[in-house]
Amino acid sequence: MDENGHGAQARVWLETYGCQMNVADSQLVTAVLRRAGYVTATKLEEADVILLNTCAIREHAEERVLGRLGDLARLKQARPEVKLGLLGCMAQHNRAALVEKAPWLDLVAGPDAYRRLPEMLGESGFDPAVDVRLNRAETYADISPEYGAGVRAYVTAMRGCDKFCAFCVVPYVRGRERSVPPADLIREISELAARGVREVVLLGQTVNAYRYELVGFGQLLRMVAAVDGIERIRFTSPHPSDMSQAVIDAMASEPKVQPYLHLPLQSGSDRILAAMDRGYTSTQYLDLVARVRAAIPELAISTDIIVGFHGETENDFGATLELMRAVGYDSAFTFKYSVREHTRAHRLGDTVSEAEKQRRLSEVIALQEESSLARYRALAGRVFPVLIEGPARRGVGMLAGKTPDYKTAIFPARAGLTAGDTVAVRVTSATGHTLTCTLA
Repeated sequence: MDENGHGAQARVWLETYGCQMNVADSQLVTAVLRRAGYVTATKLEEADVILLNTCAIREHAEERVLGRLGDLARLKQARPEVKLGLLGCMAQHNRAALVEKAPWLDLVAGPDAYRRLPEMLGESGFDPAVDVRLNRAETYADISPEYGAGVRAYVTAMRGCDKFCAFCVVPYVRGRERSVPPADLIREISELAARGVREVVLLGQTVNAYRYELVGFGQLLRMVAAVDGIERIRFTSPHPSDMSQAVIDAMASEPKVQPYLHLPLQSGSDRILAAMDRGYTSTQYLDLVARVRAAIPELAISTDIIVGFHGETENDFGATLELMRAVGYDSAFTFKYSVREHTRAHRLGDTVSEAEKQRRLSEVIALQEESSLARYRALAGRVFPVLIEGPARRGVGMLAGKTPDYKTAIFPARAGLTAGDTVAVRVTSATGHTLTCTLA
């Protein structure tokens, strides 16, 4: 360790906020720092370096991080030698305002600057080290992330996004699309399989837009399916416009590719979809759902819904509810629209009051709860193979895992059963979120 308390064997505390892409990036950051001699701190109070990996998608996420930075300012007052850094999308999105609001920050690094973290941590001076340059070539393909324990691993297949939806800040904070070479992905997934990982989830902001030279996403799914030891393959989040026949065929014909599809809708109104610049109509979306379900009869579908986008009327909102009923989603992630700086919709402002957004959100949630409960209860008596993940959060002597269609199943433990095993279970009852089962 150097005279500043940093370098070899310096201890790092890393907190992650936001989506699974941020979790995957934190695993990457851990690997970069470990290469440079840093170790993971077991407690915040013992850390020589504190890093927050952040999300900028919604305003609430940024408010949480700013609140946390306020807490950490007090720790830094007591221990000025501690390096405090902000990483990820929020760093990319709001770097100037961040340095002003949190002048005690020592570094600010965007998603394409993680290779430079050891160098940035070594810099000293009154001004923070800042690197938020976007790099269209950076995929970190040569760095194997520090994956945590567990039977499932989230593997970044591509970074960035080219869609530029009007409400979304991702292309501005994560840059343009670039895909990890398939050889590097297969190497990484093979290493995971050798460590006991049984399920991989391929990640990307628009993961089904994956393309590296002549390899598209459908072919990539087949390549991953050929890896010995991997039993299940999933992916998130695809974009409806990139859901090609090759991807559908791979899902339908490769037994390892699980019958679950997260298919973001955002709105059921064609007028709002056009204003969002989503690239499809409600009819095209429903046609896609019909095609995928025809190819994969056991398919479960989840989605994203935004209420209260600029100009959304009651009729527009009603179209969303109507489409939700037509699809019958297994689950949904639902959000109130928040205006984000640097997006194309920012200049439009808000036209829907906070109270009205909350009413619409509550109605969407109630409808989805009704749909989820019906779809879960319809599985009573069915038998499914479940990949055991570990003890259930609730219920003494119960284990938990996922069905092929990504529903949580809990069932009695039995001698010899352990995480990573696949066991047949029979559904006896259900809520809208969990299947209660017996061993079949």
